[in-house]
Amino acid sequence: MTANVRLALLGVSTALMVVTLYLVFFWVPTEQVMGVVQRIFYLHVPLATVALLGYGVIFVASVAYLLRPSAKWDALAYASAEVGLLCTSLMLLSGVLWSKPVWGIWWDWSPRLTTSLILWFIYVAYLMLRAYAPKGAIGARYAAVLGIIGFVDVPIIYLSTRLWRDVHPVQMVGPGALEGSLDRDMEITLMVAIVTFLALFTYLVAERYQLRRAEEETERMLLSYEQR
Repeated sequence: MTANVRLALLGVSTALMVVTLYLVFFWVPTEQVMGVVQRIFYLHVPLATVALLGYGVIFVASVAYLLRPSAKWDALAYASAEVGLLCTSLMLLSGVLWSKPVWGIWWDWSPRLTTSLILWFIYVAYLMLRAYAPKGAIGARYAAVLGIIGFVDVPIIYLSTRLWRDVHPVQMVGPGALEGSLDRDMEITLMVAIVTFLALFTYLVAERYQLRRAEEETERMLLSYEQR
């Protein structure tokens, strides 16, 4: 993305975030059973969405790198991993804050929570591998392999409430959602929030990708200078 496109994306993300916050805190009705704390839902679900999407990008970029090695694919996977780890961390934190007043406990080893925590560890392992593996093509190949293997956890998280008994409700929006799971206003707010976080995720990955490419260019220049 060019600088102008990234700037435009930042503006769109900012405007969408303002709209989302207005909908969450002033427009959408308060849930009758859980009360005000239920509003975390409109942040927790979008964060979970982009966390899974982030690893999906890693998977695609890793496959593309192994098929046709390119620094661009490698940088895209790296950037997505860093932003994805941030989103996964915020997803787990928001889930904990929601869990205590609703379920009475901070953490429950339910299938979805457990597999989500595993995803966080996979993100951490991926970034640790990038930090300590050999530089260059060898390290990039190692990371690509881990990026592909780790993707196995993504569909497991998505299907966990259908495969096992779970304290989490079944899917409430999108394909396979239960009819009437959400009030119409709640559904609109959730969809706007998801679009907002997708736009923000795209912007952050684009900025981190450009920074990663600049880092690689700097490393090449330093290596060339040292070899003289």
